[in-house]
Amino acid sequence: MKILVIEDEPSLQELIRQSLEKERYVVECASDYNHAIQKIEDYDYDCILLDIMLPDGNGLSLLEELKKMHKRDSVIIISAKDSLEDKIAGLELGADDYLSKPFHLAELIARIRSVIRRKQNDGEVFIELGNMKIFPEDFKVLVDNKELELNRKEYDILLYFANRCNRLINKNTLAESVWGDHIDQVDNYDFIYAQVKNLRKKLKESGANAEIKAVYGVGYKMIIE
Repeated sequence: MKILVIEDEPSLQELIRQSLEKERYVVECASDYNHAIQKIEDYDYDCILLDIMLPDGNGLSLLEELKKMHKRDSVIIISAKDSLEDKIAGLELGADDYLSKPFHLAELIARIRSVIRRKQNDGEVFIELGNMKIFPEDFKVLVDNKELELNRKEYDILLYFANRCNRLINKNTLAESVWGDHIDQVDNYDFIYAQVKNLRKKLKESGANAEIKAVYGVGYKMIIE
């Protein structure tokens, strides 16, 4: 899962980033409006943590831009402003939740899981694809009720495809979503191909109905046999 943290206070931004990375999220950060809008334009996120008060703009304006772009990223507003008007404005502009500062990191993580589950998994705690079940909050995969052993990136790739079943996924989009935007600095995607190859092999050996098919020259698509 890929999270964007839009927060101008360096210490809080870093604390949130470290906490989310411990929960195995891919985390990117923006400290101001202009940097944030560039990120939103260039990448898709499973959840955006949005501070309303930014040094060069208003977080509510970012929500308006998301709406104009027809983006489906989940948004949780995190702000010291706790007026009823701000909450209503944010929710009407498409925010999924509102958390006032100061807050406990455990509550923030719980709310992130909740909004992602509501939007991607229809409220279920697992994703079911044929004879395979994926439990995002436990990082566990079962095939015919037997646990499938995956390394961290294999699991991340599987979860990404599971949330986009039957959709053609460009290899660049996959790389950015699973490894973060620093992927732009690498010379080639050989390590990605290796992870996908290993995952496809494990799915086949486990007898999973789900298969990740390579589409030559473009990327991959997960289908259910």
